[in-house]
Amino acid sequence: MNKTDRLLAIVIELQRKGVLRAEDLAARFETSTRTIYRDIQALSEAGVPVVGAPGQGYSLMEGYFLPPVSFTVEEAVALLIGTDFVEQKFDTGYGVKAQSARGKIEAVLPENVSNEASRVRATMRLLAAGDAPISGQEKQYVEALRQAILERRKVKFHYSKNRPEIDGNRHSHRTAAPYGLVLVRGSWILVAHCELRQELRHFRLSRMSGLTALEDPFSLPPDFQLQDYLPADDRNVRVRVLVSPAIADRVKETCSFYLEAFEDREEGLVITFRVRQPEELLHWVLGWGANAVVLEPEALKIRVREEAEKMLKRY
Repeated sequence: MNKTDRLLAIVIELQRKGVLRAEDLAARFETSTRTIYRDIQALSEAGVPVVGAPGQGYSLMEGYFLPPVSFTVEEAVALLIGTDFVEQKFDTGYGVKAQSARGKIEAVLPENVSNEASRVRATMRLLAAGDAPISGQEKQYVEALRQAILERRKVKFHYSKNRPEIDGNRHSHRTAAPYGLVLVRGSWILVAHCELRQELRHFRLSRMSGLTALEDPFSLPPDFQLQDYLPADDRNVRVRVLVSPAIADRVKETCSFYLEAFEDREEGLVITFRVRQPEELLHWVLGWGANAVVLEPEALKIRVREEAEKMLKRY
């Protein structure tokens, strides 16, 4: 890295980190502390307001900001597509900020980069991932939960599960400590400690209603890091389904969350799933009609037969 590039990189690092020692900068740029001292002096002489505090390190004077010097076409496209994604999938507050950021990015691009970025973006379209777009209510819930997570406040809501409990009830009222939000296959999921179950649970925002932030505070466990969190895999039931060759290609494109393996055979495609309960795949199997046949387990075969008999009675 030459001196000019290093000087710019030092300013960017100070903008990102706030305060850095000469030793930190020397390690970051693989040079000596003496070189860093000379670089800081050169920045000061060039008018960059670098402040040095004995025993603490260097920082930029409050309010100083170095605007981006340049974007490549690829960098500009990546940023602009990112604002499109945020506008689609995040709450209204961040959607507005994404629009604002997009305008600022486009404003600082040189004309040739802006034109080329527009040309590249015209060849792509960001569709809402998942089965359905994020609803207006879900976006509102993202915003409310994001605020509750930051303020460490519990929330309460009504929740409708896709499968009934042992007592046959699918509906419940929950009070929970929200730990984080995760976007999974186009759906927002809340990771929270549920007071009803007394354990960490996952809640789809699309199944919530009546969400309210409470005044009750909570403390995040010191060992919890959302970026490192991996839920326990409790999908221990194996399901095998044979689909006819006529729909094999279409089935492969569905990319079911539970899918584990494909096996091409002369009689069709054998698909292996791992689920918590066989009933989770009931509607998926029925959706393919006679082109999908359950091989195992027997319990799912029986459920498919029962549903088919109910349908026959209706027709």
